[in-house]
Amino acid sequence: MVSESVDPTEVFKALSDPMRWKIIQQLATEEGEYPCSLLEDAVPVSKPTISYHTKLLAQAGLIKTHKRGRKYYYVLQRDVLQTVIATLWELAPQPLPRGVSLPAPTAQEPSLKAASGEPEADTALITW
Repeated sequence: MVSESVDPTEVFKALSDPMRWKIIQQLATEEGEYPCSLLEDAVPVSKPTISYHTKLLAQAGLIKTHKRGRKYYYVLQRDVLQTVIATLWELAPQPLPRGVSLPAPTAQEPSLKAASGEPEADTALITW
């Protein structure tokens, strides 16, 4: 699970840029690490621009970067995305589609209801 606390606003800020969204989509195509050289071929921007965007994604906790030899690799942090989705889902809970489950909040990330002092046993359906 997520080792550090995830700030959903930082994740949303990082994902709000079309180029960073494209990078995340590209990294999502691989289960493991994604070589920087492939990313350079997949997105139509310069290496410094890719470096800038990947730095912001890493600061938001969405990707991890590591170097092996002279090459850099990126790994999408899917657990961070799942945590943000679960946190967002708490704002407007709906029945989940069959076969879909959200991760439970970790000890570092209490549920929104627990933070507000509301009992967690009660569930409200919010519609608009």
